[in-house]
Amino acid sequence: MDISNRTVFIAGATSGIGLELARRFATAGSTVIVGGRRADLLERIGTEGFATVLLDVTDQGSVERARDTILADHPDLDTIVTMSGVMILEDVRDPGHFDVTQQTIDINLLGTIRVIDAFTPHLIARGAGTVVTVTSGIGFLPFPPMPTYAASKAAVHAYSEALRVQLDGTGVEVAELVPPAVATTPEQAKLNPRALPLADFAAEVMDLLGAEPTPHEVLVKAVLMHRWAEREGTYDELVAQRAQALSMLPGRK
Repeated sequence: MDISNRTVFIAGATSGIGLELARRFATAGSTVIVGGRRADLLERIGTEGFATVLLDVTDQGSVERARDTILADHPDLDTIVTMSGVMILEDVRDPGHFDVTQQTIDINLLGTIRVIDAFTPHLIARGAGTVVTVTSGIGFLPFPPMPTYAASKAAVHAYSEALRVQLDGTGVEVAELVPPAVATTPEQAKLNPRALPLADFAAEVMDLLGAEPTPHEVLVKAVLMHRWAEREGTYDELVAQRAQALSMLPGRK
């Protein structure tokens, strides 16, 4: 895609990867609308020149109001990025974990679908556009302390594949961004020295998004070991290594 001449809405871009990609699109020359739940963060982001909109992806009414606001101000909208998501530790031996399960599915999977559904008619009517879903390397190589997060991202991957086929011939492309561990703060970099620095990740992503044609899966080099673990025969070994992180859960020391 031509990243220098797009009108992009990023749902869930008030911090981290989403905000960095918003800045990269803007620097490249695109118009960017940032959506999020926190009015204080949106106000601060607005001082950078971004259009902003309140959005709670768990609330159908909120999604529809955000869509109507965006399309009224930006009828040329052509790119949707579904960045909203949560990563929460979850001990399946604790019956209380189901609250985390429901929250994770509602935001990561159903929230993604709500946003896509809201804008798909507009993109089809234009006859051109791009939907960028956001999954995770964990969707291909589970991280045992976050079982529902892994499941939600695997589900978004499958949904993205089916969505691409259903939209074939409409002019609407579907690209799936698959992040590895990314250090979005100095504290995260200290906790996980293997995490990819945010700036490096974003630069590589923008190069891939700017390719012609846009790849179906946007895979930075650091996520390839996750994406292709089964094919390369390293899946069982890597999952066993990652199982050591169960010590992060209370009572699992």
